[in-house]
This record gives sequence, C-alpha cells and structure tokens, in this order.
Amino acid sequence: MNQPGIDLTGGKREQAVAANTKTLVVCPHLTKSPGARSADARREEAVGLAAAIDLDVAGAVTVALGELRPATYMGKGKVEELAARVKDEEIALVVMDCALSPVQQRNLEKAFGAKVIDRTGLILEIFGRRARTAEGSMQVELAHLDYQKSRLVRSWTHLERQRGGFGFLGGPGETQIETDRRLIQERMLRIKRDLVAVKKTRALHRESRKQVPFPIVALVGYTNAGKSTLFNRLTRADVMAADMLFATLDPTMRSLRLPHGGAAILSDTVGFISELPTMLISAFRATLEEVLAADVILHVRDVSHADTDAQAEDVNAILADLGVEDVADKLIEVWNKVDRLDEAERLALGAAGRGAVAVSALTGEGIGDLMDIVETRLARGRSMLDLEIDGSDGLSVHWLYEHTEVMSRRDDSDGRVHMTVRAGPEAMARVKRRFV
Repeated sequence: MNQPGIDLTGGKREQAVAANTKTLVVCPHLTKSPGARSADARREEAVGLAAAIDLDVAGAVTVALGELRPATYMGKGKVEELAARVKDEEIALVVMDCALSPVQQRNLEKAFGAKVIDRTGLILEIFGRRARTAEGSMQVELAHLDYQKSRLVRSWTHLERQRGGFGFLGGPGETQIETDRRLIQERMLRIKRDLVAVKKTRALHRESRKQVPFPIVALVGYTNAGKSTLFNRLTRADVMAADMLFATLDPTMRSLRLPHGGAAILSDTVGFISELPTMLISAFRATLEEVLAADVILHVRDVSHADTDAQAEDVNAILADLGVEDVADKLIEVWNKVDRLDEAERLALGAAGRGAVAVSALTGEGIGDLMDIVETRLARGRSMLDLEIDGSDGLSVHWLYEHTEVMSRRDDSDGRVHMTVRAGPEAMARVKRRFV
C-alpha cells in the first residue's frame, strides 16, 4: 500500500535518500510561554526525531520568539539569518520543530531555497517508516493524506504515480493540484471504509478474549521510555527495541507468566510524544482500544531523562484525550532506566517514590518487585475456588483451563483431581453454576 509521502515498504532507496539529505533542525519557542521543558531537551528531542528517519543532521538551533508571525512564523531578521546559513552550508531540508500553516511552510521554503517540513510532517514520516501491519499502514496513510490536502502546492507527487518515499522530497506541477485533491479525497474515503471493517474485527476479537480467563496488562509511555525493552524482559520475546524515537508503532501482544503460576496478556503500544499531530489522535484511538480494556496499565517512564515529569504529563493528557480516564485504580507507574542513575539520584528517587516501582528493563533490576505488584493488582476483584473433579471428566478439566486461571493442580492416586482456580466475578459465577 505505497502512497506518496510515506515509505510503507521501508525500501532501501528511500532510506538512502533520507540519509543523504543534509538537514538543519530549527526549534522555535515563545519566550512568554516557554512550557515545562527546557530548550536543550526540546532541541535534543527534535534532533532525535530527525535521526529516526536517518536524516543527515548538520546542525540544530534554538530560536527564541517574542511573538509568532502569521507569514513566516519567525521574524524577518531571523528568517534571513537562517536563510544565509542554509545557503552557506548547502542545506537541503529544514525541519521546523513546530506546527506550520501551509502558507508559513511555503513562505519559508521560498526564503530558504530549500525544502521545509514541520514537526507534524516529520512525525508522520516516522510513522510511515515504522508501520508494519495493514491497519497501522492505513491509519498512517489516512493521517498523512489529511495533512497533505492543504499542502499540495509544494509537497505532493501525483497519486497516479503511486511512488514510495518522503513527502518533503520532490513536488508536483501546478496543473496536478485539482486532480490530486480529488484523488486524495477518494482515497481517504476508501481507507475510512476499510478501517471501519478493521475496527469491527478488532471488536469481535476483544469480545472473544473476554471468554478467555487471562487478564490484560498494557504498557503505555512516552516514546523511547523503554517499553519494548521491558516487554521483551517480561515475556522473553524479541520485539524491536532500539534507542530511538518511535521504535515501535504496531501493537504487540504476548503471554505473561505471573510469579505464582497464573498468566496474563501483555500488550506493547506505540510511544506518545508532546504536541502529537491531531490527525494521528484517531489513529492512536483505534490502536489503543486495548488500553481501554486492560485490567492493569503500566505507565513506563524514563526517570533518567531530565524532562521525565513533563513527559509523564504529556502521556496523561493524551490518555485523557483518548478517553482513558479514572484509571488510578489500575495504573502502576514504572520508573525505568534506574541503571543510568548515580547513588544520589537513586536516593532522591526512592524518597519521591509515591507508590511507583523502580526498575531497569535492561539489567533486570526491580523486575521481580514489579511482577509481584502486577499480580497483586490483578488479583483485585478476582476470587479463588478449590475444586475436586473426577479425573475421567476430561471435558470439565479442559473447561476450567479455558475459562479460569488454574493456580494449582494435584492428581491423586484414586483418580481425583484437585484444582485451585481464580476468576473474575462473571467467570466465577459460571464456575459455581457448573461445579458447586
């Protein structure tokens, strides 16, 4: 499902083009509302986003603004200063770490004599590179088409050519614009219809899982907080885990063994980020429906990061936007990457614990404590029952394995089977109707 502007195939040609694109990262921010993050942290994150698609970042600059200019976002003097640097260093692409209007983007491209992409466009490009499943690809394509509708003048290649690649490389002829706009709208309608069918299928899968006894544990957190590394540590899986932003896009689910023999389903999800493009919120909504249905949510935080508190606020805000609210009873904060802290930082972290569990997904430190807490939290609202069954009644034994958590089993010499099972209220009611 290739489409202009996004490399859904992960092709080497497009990656090679990006790697050879000399890039300047510009991080403007208003001095009167600097926000919770430091300028250095914002610049570091913007460079990380550019590096996520292998752009050749030649430099990064922070620009303090007294006010926003409707035509070029920044003042004339700063635009001219940056334009001179772009020319002197032969910059091919300028990444603006902010949301630009189509007019601002076009004006900056004219002033710089180079391609310009804003934060929204860059995140969409990353998502296009990372998407692997059909659903993830459709969600990203829909968001990208919505973004590109108003930017056809410089950022679109004719849909009928259907090439892969990056949205900021190349551009159409002016005569293509109306045709492209119509084709975009038609394509968006088709994707929306396909996504409705996918959503129905996911709903059926969730309904079928309700009949399975295993509770769901979902991982959420800021991008690059270490969710996939923790996922691999807990499940002994081999999900892609890398020190880069948005290493994981498509959700992954694996079986999780609990300390006392029970089991759960662990779900890894895409990382969040500040100023998430609005057109991707709906894509998150579909992907994160697993979080809505989770019995326990693990909010994974990188406590070694200077802006860990601000990142946590962003995650909580996005969860609220997605309708995941009032989850204090099922949320556990996991303070990851403690292996990067020195002794003084560890002591300060312990004093500020507030019920969080400190771990290192990389080294395994604290994982045992985390699993004990998860098991205790899952046990809330789930009751235990001891049963004695005739060993020849294999159908009943099989039914218990299918509809409850079998905590222990003992087979006696007289053929009787002693089982201790655990289940939620609805499942336990079925067990009692059948066996008690």
